[in-house]
Order: sequence, then structure tokens, then C-alpha cells
Amino acid sequence: MAKKILITDDAAFMRMMLKDILTKGGYEVVGEAENGQMAIDKFKELQPDLVTLDITMPELDGIGALKGIKAVDPNAVCIMCSAMGQQAMVIESIQAGAKDFIVKPFQADRVISAVQKAIG
Repeated sequence: MAKKILITDDAAFMRMMLKDILTKGGYEVVGEAENGQMAIDKFKELQPDLVTLDITMPELDGIGALKGIKAVDPNAVCIMCSAMGQQAMVIESIQAGAKDFIVKPFQADRVISAVQKAIG
């Protein structure tokens, strides 16, 4: 059975790109969220195996969403996505419990290897 993934990004085309990569990689994209608050709500509703979180989003950013999701389920598996290779953001994400960090523009093989490493 395919592992279920929730994609979070405020840019629709980024969600579409990720969905395409993940679907071709044999994963099932069960939902999409366009901000951190939606990600937390959809996480509760869909209980995916993994959540991708963009860092920079309106309302609630990826790190806030990561903390919110971890508060709901300490075992939740999250991978951060960002165009910024900012070291501080990476460190903060990992400290908050992110499993990995993917930099945009997405490279399909990097996305798939990060997801495989995180959930198999």
C-alpha cells in the first residue's frame, strides 16, 4: 500500500511539482495545504505518513506548522522545503523535529531519496 503524503506550500505550482514527483515515485498525495495552519488541520484530519512543509508561508510558517504538528503527534514525520539555503532555518527545523530538508528548485531524485529515508 502506498505511503500517504500531505504537501504544504503557499505556491500552487510548487505543490503541483511535488505532487508529480511523489506520485511518479509511487507515493499517494492525500492532501495539500497552502499555509501552516491548514497543514496542522489537514494533518489531524488525514493522518498522513509524511508531511512536506514549505518554510516561508503566510499565516503560519513551516517551522510553526512543524511545531504544531509535533504537538498533535510527536511521531509525525516532516520534511522541510525551502528556496533559502539559510543555515539557521535548517538548524531550527531539525531541532524542532524535521527529518530532512529539501532545497528548491526540487530535484526529483533528491525528493524521493529524502522521503524514502524518512518513511521507506
